[in-house]
Amino acid sequence: MTKLPLFNIAKRGFCTCLPKYNLNTYLGRCGHKCIYCYAVKFPSFTGPTIPRLKLIDQIEDMAKNTKLKLPVMLSDCTDPYQPLERKYQITRKCLESLVKYDFPLLIVTKSDLVVRDINLIKQVPSVISITITTLNEEKARFWEPNAPSPTRRLKTLERIVDAGIPATARIDPIIPFVNDDLTEFRELVLELAEIGVKQVTASTFKPVRGFFQTLKTLDSTLYKKLSQIYSDGEWILGYKYLNIEKRRKIIEKVRQIVLDYGLNFSSCREGFPELNTTICDGTKYCRKLLTEYT
Repeated sequence: MTKLPLFNIAKRGFCTCLPKYNLNTYLGRCGHKCIYCYAVKFPSFTGPTIPRLKLIDQIEDMAKNTKLKLPVMLSDCTDPYQPLERKYQITRKCLESLVKYDFPLLIVTKSDLVVRDINLIKQVPSVISITITTLNEEKARFWEPNAPSPTRRLKTLERIVDAGIPATARIDPIIPFVNDDLTEFRELVLELAEIGVKQVTASTFKPVRGFFQTLKTLDSTLYKKLSQIYSDGEWILGYKYLNIEKRRKIIEKVRQIVLDYGLNFSSCREGFPELNTTICDGTKYCRKLLTEYT
């Protein structure tokens, strides 16, 4: 019997997520081609983007056979609204079945295409999380070359909030020397607060193997700076973490800014759960069974 797949909670990687399902509607490398992509460490998420067309036929049975109505996240390794979704509409087809069987939804994306499905998403308890790493258009074009601009993402958050759907923002990754300036960070959080975002989830950059060699060919100066600051870090589950004191300092400063603007705060896989003011992934706003886990 085929059921919805559970999200892999890696406790050794500091994951604090509560139980939920996870559905990647595309395989291969995400079409946004973000330089910092962590998913490329998994063989299923390298190479050309592959639409999971079989899901269109399978999702009805998967949803019907899954009785516990935990939130379904779309998705953890590839953007459910990447460019090919305009053509194939796999994410939309999956949402139609998930909504039919009354599953709460957590949508994680960088794309303004999500507004296409707002009328569908709002039929069940849902939260939409938009990743915005910087307000600087030039930086965004370098690091996230095929993703919608920061301006488009902010407008998307406005559309989501205006539709009455809880919205959160992921400022992830925070990359030293790139988007860790606190003045710039405060400007971003102010924008998010004025829009009506409920929560910010932040995470320091955790490069995978091969990243530094790629960066060296793109920006040798930044390569030297980043490789130096990460030199005393540690590898955990295939990710290079900043030294614990360095990353805690970043997270604490970011947290204070978020709290200053009255938003909930969480960090993702940092090892500091005591700094969170709510559930890390934002599913507080869509969980029906929250009391069973808190």
